[in-house]
Amino acid sequence: MSSLLRKKLDICYICKVKTTEIIKLAIENIPEGTTFGYSDLNIDKSNYVAAAKAIERLIVAKKIKKLSKGVFYKPEQSVFGELKPSDEELLKNYLYQDNKRIAYLTGTFLYNRMGLTTQVPAQFVIACNLKRIYINTQKIKAKPVKSYVDVTEENYELLGFLDALKDWKKIPDLDKTSGIGILLSYLTSMNKEQRDLLVTLALKYPPRVIAFLGALFEEKGFVDKISELKAKLNPLSTYNFGIKPVDLPTIKNWNIT
Repeated sequence: MSSLLRKKLDICYICKVKTTEIIKLAIENIPEGTTFGYSDLNIDKSNYVAAAKAIERLIVAKKIKKLSKGVFYKPEQSVFGELKPSDEELLKNYLYQDNKRIAYLTGTFLYNRMGLTTQVPAQFVIACNLKRIYINTQKIKAKPVKSYVDVTEENYELLGFLDALKDWKKIPDLDKTSGIGILLSYLTSMNKEQRDLLVTLALKYPPRVIAFLGALFEEKGFVDKISELKAKLNPLSTYNFGIKPVDLPTIKNWNIT
């Protein structure tokens, strides 16, 4: 064997060892119950083949478990045995790309978290503007919907709030009286910057959402954005949400029934 070839092989071996050690160290520092992908391991994409082999060995050694293609998790142990990651943790790697949020959970799962329904869905709904995210594994099933704008860490919760207005009549087992109270409470918890962004986002939604938000804003006395919302609505249009005036008196000013 030539000295040049031996040198190249030595370099390859060193690189492989280094990649393996980097992966082991990275995984050791990942909290139990946390999911991760290749992008979380601080390795270059050119080393993904070596990384895949290292990860395969760790799976065989039961140090980590495979969740789906390219997604793994570090099992959390308790006195009762192994604990599975939470739903949010299981879905984390689908909601982010290059460590930036690109999607969020919506639908019945979200409305359950908001307190608008007690129903627990068998399938998640993932909203994203960049791509359609389907998941069909043993552990997770999810279907995609297109978000109205690009999703960010700053706006995804506000988009979820607007989704609740949009889907108001579709939310299972919704008590509309308590539901209005929950929405008003969410608005109260927002600061002015968040409410301003909420209005900007709402203008990308169907007119019925704009009208519903306008009625909520007016009820809370947030009148600085009322004219901006009104300007986007046809004064002759009506919007049926099945809301009673006793629950939200301002609906009469927004042609909501």
